[in-house]
Amino acid sequence: MTRKHIPIRLKNLEILIREAGSAASLARAAGTNSSYLSQVRNQLPTKKGTPRGIGDDLAAKLETAMNKPQGWMDEDHDSEESIALERDGPSRGNHHPLIAWDQVGKGQEISEDKPPPYNTQLLICPVKCSEETFVLRVRGASMEPKFREGELIFVDPQAPAEHGNYVVVRFEASNEVTFKQLIVEEGKQYLKTLNPDWPNRIIEVTADTVLCGVIIFKGEAL
Repeated sequence: MTRKHIPIRLKNLEILIREAGSAASLARAAGTNSSYLSQVRNQLPTKKGTPRGIGDDLAAKLETAMNKPQGWMDEDHDSEESIALERDGPSRGNHHPLIAWDQVGKGQEISEDKPPPYNTQLLICPVKCSEETFVLRVRGASMEPKFREGELIFVDPQAPAEHGNYVVVRFEASNEVTFKQLIVEEGKQYLKTLNPDWPNRIIEVTADTVLCGVIIFKGEAL
């Protein structure tokens, strides 16, 4: 029998995300795609123009992953969730995937069953950021002395890029991904390399340059 597909599933999805710690953690537990869950939460349209929803298969996966009884996604849990939040406080989960540089900024067809294009090692970001935040490991010496090889940088695609920010960009023609300091002067944008010994330290931003996110935090794994 087909289970009900009503907005209450979206409410219950938020409860499960809080219990799991993050949408990424919930997706990993359920064996689904965190990007797809994000699209469902934001009700982004399908190719047919209808909002993405939580189908029966996904509802069952979520229930199983979080040890909920069958049909839990179709029941109203607002009151008991409020009690739990008052008792335990909101989840402090803030986990984001560590990915490779060549995986940055690549458009992917997203579906419920398609796994992320990387082995998901999740790291906690100590500052406020969006759920789309990802983590990279610094390579090379172009941004020394501020950024050293091996350090971890947290990149938020939703953060506004302003003068002086450090940004991750992809050059469409070459598919090269790098990070630089954004300089805005007289209505033009430039990318600056910090290492004083580096050649061609300043280049102008062109239509070929795709902004992939703003660096909001850096640290070093010991």
